[in-house]
Amino acid sequence: MDMIRYMAALVAAGFLLVSTVGHAQDYPARTISVIVPFAAGGPTDTVTRLVAQSMARSLKQTVIVENVGGAGGTLGAARVAKAAADGYTLLLHHIGQATAPALYRKLPYDVLTDFEPIGLVTEVPMTLVTRKDFPARDFQELLSHVRRNAQKVSYGNAGLGSASHLCGMLFMSAIQTDLVTVPYKGTGPAMNDLLGGQIDLMCDQTTNTTGPIRSGKIKVYGVTTHSRVPSLPEVRTLSESGLPGFEVSVWHALYAPKGTPRPVIDRLVTALREALRDPLVKSRFAELGTEPVAEAKVSPDTLRTFLKSEVDRWGPIIRKAGVYAD
Repeated sequence: MDMIRYMAALVAAGFLLVSTVGHAQDYPARTISVIVPFAAGGPTDTVTRLVAQSMARSLKQTVIVENVGGAGGTLGAARVAKAAADGYTLLLHHIGQATAPALYRKLPYDVLTDFEPIGLVTEVPMTLVTRKDFPARDFQELLSHVRRNAQKVSYGNAGLGSASHLCGMLFMSAIQTDLVTVPYKGTGPAMNDLLGGQIDLMCDQTTNTTGPIRSGKIKVYGVTTHSRVPSLPEVRTLSESGLPGFEVSVWHALYAPKGTPRPVIDRLVTALREALRDPLVKSRFAELGTEPVAEAKVSPDTLRTFLKSEVDRWGPIIRKAGVYAD
């Protein structure tokens, strides 16, 4: 009887292997959806659409981008965590994937176990920007103004757990001043209100701010990286301007649901690497103030290790600040 069970198990394993290999050989046989867990028009949406368009050519299949915003990116991420593990529903998320475990008391998924990492995409600098008619002429005047008028200066962000929320939280902590926080359902709506003068201040990614800065539609007071950004060489770092050690960059990465067959993951890794080598993608990224990550970082194992390190890095910072959502 034991031998019969053993042989049955071998046959079942063989069928599973054949099924998996066959699935990978056929993949992709239909449209792939990449979920962006934020509103259209924001920086993550911009990055995703550029990458998805190039991946579609590599995969020889349609790749559509779906915006599933809300709850700081957790609604879209939850949808992918619960999706079929077949490679047809993917998630392109940013640093919020690492901050969510500390921000949300009842997160409906585990960021470390409910997804299959595919690879990092890009690491984007952030900029401290204001409405174009904000009275401060430089960063020091900005600090003086916001400290004197803290209860009148409005800081917009893309919602709890967003990159702009995280950057703003660190900025207010660094200057020891709490501003009037105005959360939005995505960076696009927040940027629209900054352009329209309805809010005063934001900390947003260069993918979303470079164009408005260059056209004079908003004012910039610094970048959040260790060194200046090539697309905005005249803009000083916040560290140069008087906030030593203030550094935040926003990384983006691609994921599939847990259990997606490894051959499918490998196919997606190849397509993502090809997309990040695409001259058009590299050119558009450069215009937006960023660049693709090194090819070695487009790896499931690298992303898995990196995500764990980011969860460990940001968790204590967020818990110390006492910022939570139910």
